[in-house]
Amino acid sequence: MKHILEVIEIEKYYGNRSNLTKAIDNISFDVDEGEFLGIMGASGSGKTTLLNCISTIDRVTAGHIYLKDTDITRLKGNALNRFRREELGFIFQEFNLLDTLTAYENIALALTIQKVKPEEIEKRIRFSAKNLGIEEVLSKYPYQLSGGQKQRIAAARAIVTNPGLILADEPTGALDSRSARQLLESLETMNRSMGATIIMVTHDAFTASYANRILFLKDGKIFSEIMKGDLSRREFFNKIIEVVSLLGGELNDVI
Repeated sequence: MKHILEVIEIEKYYGNRSNLTKAIDNISFDVDEGEFLGIMGASGSGKTTLLNCISTIDRVTAGHIYLKDTDITRLKGNALNRFRREELGFIFQEFNLLDTLTAYENIALALTIQKVKPEEIEKRIRFSAKNLGIEEVLSKYPYQLSGGQKQRIAAARAIVTNPGLILADEPTGALDSRSARQLLESLETMNRSMGATIIMVTHDAFTASYANRILFLKDGKIFSEIMKGDLSRREFFNKIIEVVSLLGGELNDVI
């Protein structure tokens, strides 16, 4: 399987010499094309900082990150904007939908910016909506949708541009248990049926159990790594809990 993402010996510092914090401490890993990777860790472990560096929201202090052989740590200006627009899809905890646009228009916006032809926009949206089970709500506005429907619209918006990588930051954090399960099943569909490569940061073991591989962070370093393999989701969940217990601290910090 081809690596789509390579993270090589990255470090991230915050502050100044008198008060320096090392948020990421020499982390390296690869992500294969079509993989669903989960990243877990307690508050302050570096998981959100790591996602921010991969998403180019933050710049690394040292090291390199390659996506499709492009060193994204060197991108600037228009090249960086184009990269974000064409290669990254984002799913945020707070949905970030525009209230004045319908669900269809929210999904179409990114394609419109890319100057995709209207007939192609229609085709892509209908395909994504069918796979994610949101065909019946495309004409509705965000205020008319449930939290789970909003998040699935956000998921469709993330994948409709065919990005190289989809980044999900605590995507179930604002959802009830039923809506969370629906979203996670949608992410599973995006990964298995639509070929999406996904990196998901979460503190929740149930959410993480939908991924194929989990990286556990502690104090800015990779503490452990587990693969789902042939395990059932329940078995994988139990394996996640075992690693969480080894991380130390209060269990509620990470699940």
